Amino acid sequence: MWKILVTGGFGFIGGHLIELLLEDKENHVHVVDNLSTNPIPLDILLNELNHPSNLTYDICTVEEFCTRNKNFAVDRIFHLASPVGPAGVLNYAGKMIKSIVDDTYLMMEMASRNNAKLVDVSTSEVYGGGRDGYCSEQCSKIVPPVTTVRLEYAIGKLAAETAIINTCRVSDLCACIIRPFNIAGPRQSGRGGFVLPRFISLAMMGQPMTVFLEGKQIRAFTNVKDMAEGIKRVMDYGKGGEAYNLGNPHNKITILNLAERVLEIIGTGSGITFVDPKTIYGPLYEEANDKYPDADKAMAELKWSPTKGIDYTIKETFEYMQRVTPEVFRLLSGLDVGAGR
Repeated sequence: MWKILVTGGFGFIGGHLIELLLEDKENHVHVVDNLSTNPIPLDILLNELNHPSNLTYDICTVEEFCTRNKNFAVDRIFHLASPVGPAGVLNYAGKMIKSIVDDTYLMMEMASRNNAKLVDVSTSEVYGGGRDGYCSEQCSKIVPPVTTVRLEYAIGKLAAETAIINTCRVSDLCACIIRPFNIAGPRQSGRGGFVLPRFISLAMMGQPMTVFLEGKQIRAFTNVKDMAEGIKRVMDYGKGGEAYNLGNPHNKITILNLAERVLEIIGTGSGITFVDPKTIYGPLYEEANDKYPDADKAMAELKWSPTKGIDYTIKETFEYMQRVTPEVFRLLSGLDVGAGR
């Protein structure tokens, strides 16, 4: 039996991760989440999870939880709590580096006190686009010349990674880092600036899909269930002080091609229109560089193999959005974010 702490466990990735962890009834999962980035209301998520008896939670920040629970006993820690999303991070400008690093240190301290293994979910943004979009763990971390909110997010995550790796070298801390690539699937919300739920929502409403700029941006989308399995495998098999890319290189696609696939699969919509994202999200918004992963390290060391293609992920997400209530559909679409700008 494992006593597991998941920070940010009611977010998009976190919800799927705890769903996987709770399948083993011997596990006890405790979630810490302030619900600042949860894609669907908590009561609806708990209904979808069938109100598992081996799940408990605190609705608060990581700092508040650690202040109130200095002697919290735990075997495994998954640290996912963080601002998230190309638009979602904009609300935290000037605050992210401190919050990301502070929360990471709190989780390292808790892991050390309990002799627990820690898995920290970082970001592929640390590569700064890598080499023409190709990102391997052997690639340099790139800091571009223009300071943006997106850069603050990436630097905060990279600072936290550096602290973890060096602490593992000089102490008994066992911790691993995950760099996820463009996750998509059911329960994701467009409110953070995520593209697939926005495309699907617009197509379902018979409206043209808004492709940013010329749509040439390269991504490699990873199904959220594959990602949850990968995160669990890092906990089970990952080496302390190591970072792992988790992404599906077989799903490499441009954003324009993604829009075309959504139109073909859903069979509705009014075509595609090209827009400047700053007209939606404001002047602080910046598009990410091209990026797609080299995931060979995770596949070799963890025996992890993402199996779900982009068409499957589109269909699965579309079917989920067909089932939800109008209120949840509105939350998932994210189309009200930035309205009027």
